[in-house]
Parts: sequence; structure tokens; C-alpha cells
Amino acid sequence: MKYKWLAIILPAVIFLSFSADAQSVVRKTTDQLGRSVTLSDNPQRIVSLAPSITEIIYELGQEHRLAGVTRFSDFPPEAAKLPRVGSYVQLDLERIIALKPDLCLATKDGNPRTVVERLESLQIPVYVVDPRCLDSVMKTVVEIGALLNAGNKAKSLVQNMRFRIQRVRFLVAKAPNRPRVFYQVGIFPIVSTGSNTFIHELILLAGGENLAQGSTSYPRFSREQVLALSPEVFIISSMARGEVVERVKKEWSCWTDIPAIRNQRIFLVDSSLFDRPTSRLLDGLELLVRLIHPELFEPELFKDEQ
Repeated sequence: MKYKWLAIILPAVIFLSFSADAQSVVRKTTDQLGRSVTLSDNPQRIVSLAPSITEIIYELGQEHRLAGVTRFSDFPPEAAKLPRVGSYVQLDLERIIALKPDLCLATKDGNPRTVVERLESLQIPVYVVDPRCLDSVMKTVVEIGALLNAGNKAKSLVQNMRFRIQRVRFLVAKAPNRPRVFYQVGIFPIVSTGSNTFIHELILLAGGENLAQGSTSYPRFSREQVLALSPEVFIISSMARGEVVERVKKEWSCWTDIPAIRNQRIFLVDSSLFDRPTSRLLDGLELLVRLIHPELFEPELFKDEQ
């Protein structure tokens, strides 16, 4: 009889203990598409569904959580050693499932919606990001940092990004003019970048005028149209690297009527500095300042932060 109270209270204690544990390992949040996502409060097996997301996870010092990445996740170099789950536009659902992730980090720009929905139907949480400008890149860093319990590191990264942007603005304010810039991202056909792109934002911040600005994100041009634009700075950035872009540069170099060619201001740049929404966009920005306004360049200005 004296133990009867234990028979009544013990189940309640066990239930409360279980509930407390459940609350400590599960949380609900909202992703950048406004979707409700329920996930572990300390995810250990993450599959990154875009190279930019992989980079951010490394920037946060949380690469030990990565169980898999997409095909072109090549920065930092160590990321190339991780298991692959297809390209970010052609994901291999079976490989993702086989890695038993407790969280997938996806991007609206490229990841197939059908794959995201299928993963969720299998009770695999998917958090989707949608960075469209530098501000939203910084927001993405903060949000991923919060998901991975790396909030302090995320805050530090964003503070550094804001400092670098402000430093560029201060320098460019001294520029007497805005050179006309043509930025080529596609070779056959010739493709540039419109107003709704990271590159457009970076060109403006770096003190240039984007000759392809407009509502079309990636407008096409004929050779004659490019010649008529008469760019003062010509930048070629393509995922097709090596001999291909070198040949394109050589072909443009024949058109000496273009100010950029006449003044030897045609440049090849690494596309990954400009098309991946990570803190490396700031590396791209600082490079653009050097190319567009070399007269403003000071050797110590862009020295890496210690």
C-alpha cells in the first residue's frame, strides 16, 4: 500500500521527462520561403544541396556535420572529399536518403522543388534559403549559424562582411567617374548580367556602370551590340575555364575600337567569386574595385583581416 503512490506518480514522471527531452532535441523554425520546418536542435548529419551552402558551413566551422554535398562543392578544397549527391540542379534522391541526414539545406535557386517535397515526405527536414542580394546573403549566414548552434561565429562573419562593404564604399566615394563595365558570363551565346543579380550589385558598389542593367537577369547580346556599347572595362567570367576563356579574351582583343581593349582593360576572373552567395562575394567586390578603379587602389586597403 505504501508503494501505491509510486504506481500513480511514476508514469507521470516518466512522461514529463520524455517530454522535456523531446523539447530539447526538436525545434520548429521558418525558412526563407516562409515554410515551417521541424528539425533537431543539434543536427549532426547535414546534406548541403548547393556549393554556396557548403561554403557557408565551412565558414562557420561546422564542416564536421556535413554528411554529403553536391557535385561542384569545391571550396574549400577539402569539400571535394565529401560524398556527392549529384549536382544541385540534378540531385540524386537515393544517395541523399542513403546518407541518413537529419537536415538538408537547400536553395530555391536551382534545387528541384520535387526533390525537396519528396525528402519532406520521408520525414527528412529541409530548410530552404533564397539569398538575392548581399544583405540577404548575410541574413542566410546568420540563419544557418543559428541552425547549427554557431550564432557567435555567424555574427562575427557578418560584422566582417559589413566592414568590408563600408570600406569599399568609402574608397569608391573618391572616384571621379563610373566606368562603363561589360561583364560576360556566357560565351556561346554572349550572356551578361542584368539588374537582379549579385554581379550587378557588386559592379555598382565597386564604382562602375553595368552596361547590361535591366529587367532581364541574364540578357543575351550579339557581338555588334557589345561593340556598340563601347565598354571601358571588359570582364569575362565563365564556368568554362582554362583555354576556352583565354581564347574568348584573345578574340575580343582584336576589336581595338573598344576602349577597354584599346586601354588593355579586359580581364578574366574566377566565376566562383561572383556567382556563389557566400562571404567570398566580398573577395569579388574588392577585386572589381581593383579592376574598375585601379587609380584608387592602395596596397594595404584589402589586406586580410587578422
